[in-house]
Amino acid sequence: MDLSLFFNPVEDSLLQQEYPLNAFFSHIHHHGEEFPDLEGIQIALIGLSENQGGDTEDGLDDAVYFIRKKLYRLKKGLAHYRIADLGNLRNGVDLKETYFRIQNVGEHLMKKQILPVYIGGTHDLDYGQYLSYEGMKKLVSMLTVDAKIDMEDQGKPSDTHSQDIVLHQPNFLFNYTQLAYQSFLTDRELIHVMEKLHFDHVRLGQLRDNFKEIEPLVRNADLISFDLGSIQSADAPGALDAQPFGLTAEEACQICWFAGMNEKLSSMGIYGYQPSYDDARHKTASVVATMIWYFMEGFYHRKDSLSFQSNDYTKYTVSLDTKPTVLVFYKSKLSGKWWMEIPHGEKAKYARDTIIPCSYQDYQTAQRGEIPERWINSQLKLY
Repeated sequence: MDLSLFFNPVEDSLLQQEYPLNAFFSHIHHHGEEFPDLEGIQIALIGLSENQGGDTEDGLDDAVYFIRKKLYRLKKGLAHYRIADLGNLRNGVDLKETYFRIQNVGEHLMKKQILPVYIGGTHDLDYGQYLSYEGMKKLVSMLTVDAKIDMEDQGKPSDTHSQDIVLHQPNFLFNYTQLAYQSFLTDRELIHVMEKLHFDHVRLGQLRDNFKEIEPLVRNADLISFDLGSIQSADAPGALDAQPFGLTAEEACQICWFAGMNEKLSSMGIYGYQPSYDDARHKTASVVATMIWYFMEGFYHRKDSLSFQSNDYTKYTVSLDTKPTVLVFYKSKLSGKWWMEIPHGEKAKYARDTIIPCSYQDYQTAQRGEIPERWINSQLKLY
């Protein structure tokens, strides 16, 4: 597959600027006169400009340009980067073909163990991101950060794409998690639907009450879709669906750090930037660039092997007076992160790993003789 056929190069005006030797730009490969060699590459940046699925009539062609302009001048982290900017994905003749192109490009990269990071475009493009897992013959868990739950029965694809993902056949979605939604923007019936499907959902207020507790949810995701509309408009005025309330830019960067640290994560998307809505200094582009930077830093700080029988993990067994009589936990000696084991019986619906991310708080709950809610929800999904 010749990936270069799918991409336009990075804008000459960005490539021809002078950058300091310690700038992000100076340590990555770019699609300029030639398409970058992907041998040894670990992360691929992909610009998107498709807007047919959203509520905006303005084009998004400049969105990735302004994000790159901010990103390229950030300082390089400590790691040896193996990152390529592939340029901008060419839109299809219609929205369906754009989804198909994202699907094909994403699948090709992930089979080469390259993690695609999608930047720009409307939020419904995560449907193409999700479809790129269809040919992998495995169940995946998806996490979406959004102020709204985009599972409406009708409307633009940007309002319905999450429902399209959940209902897609063949079904290869094991779990769906919604972070940072706001109750006054969300139909209660959609919450009931998510609860019936045993999907995880965390309101903005709940997230703020105990921010560290979302880390295991992020760590359980195979793919993450981040809508900039989940960030408060004071920090991200250039979001297509900017809201006065929402995550702070700092919280968004923290989530991206968690995402980068997630060893099982294989694709990331940050959607919904509209430069014409942004302020004169392109504040939102700066926020997105910083989110990408923190994601990269998290990626290059990955520590865990997920080989739970190795000496890198300490096993803890907690006895209970009720069924189950025993809960098993693992703690990484390298990162300090926790996992718990879900018994896999003959009646299980899915043949999949049954050791899931958890928190120290879950371990403390078990020590009090109570079954953690995370354990119960995982059982409900498996059986």
